[in-house]
Amino acid sequence: MPYEILFALTVFALVSSITPGPNNLMLMASGANFGFRRTIPHMLGIGIGFVFMLGAVGVGLIQVFDAYPISHTILKVVSVIYLLWLAWRIANAAPSGTAEQTAHPITFLQAAAFQWVNPKAWTMALTAITVYTPDRSLYAIALVALVFGAINLPSVSIWTVLGQQMARILTNTRRLRAFNWTMAALLVLSLYPVLRP
Repeated sequence: MPYEILFALTVFALVSSITPGPNNLMLMASGANFGFRRTIPHMLGIGIGFVFMLGAVGVGLIQVFDAYPISHTILKVVSVIYLLWLAWRIANAAPSGTAEQTAHPITFLQAAAFQWVNPKAWTMALTAITVYTPDRSLYAIALVALVFGAINLPSVSIWTVLGQQMARILTNTRRLRAFNWTMAALLVLSLYPVLRP
């Protein structure tokens, strides 16, 4: 891969990984509610799960979307339903240390599986494979996955740290609930690009 294309891929991976989206909003909420250490499995699930998904898209799943356009609609419906459920879960998360607390951080496997219904992750994967691996060679697909793998984890970690730092001002139940409802609303708003015609 020529250096200028590798540079463009790196910029695309950084911008798409670090900008707001379902993964980053959920990590910020998790950092605020559970702290950095308890959110590590969530971060690793995102990073490793997305790299695995990117590879799967590159070696064949992209052809399924080309052959069966209805698969786009099915993915959109499943994604919207799941993200709405996650928004409800974030909005109703009990504050840390309360008796009614039943919430737990998202696990590694849950975060990895979430990539398959995350509209932003699909957009990133399909764009990366289409634009940066025109020959669809295994080398090019592996290089794209490697670049995303190297950039994604540090990028998503920033959102967890931001949430953890926000916990310093979310010192009472009312503030934390307001924060959780705000994160839930932003997660629902992140569906706008998926739902617009």
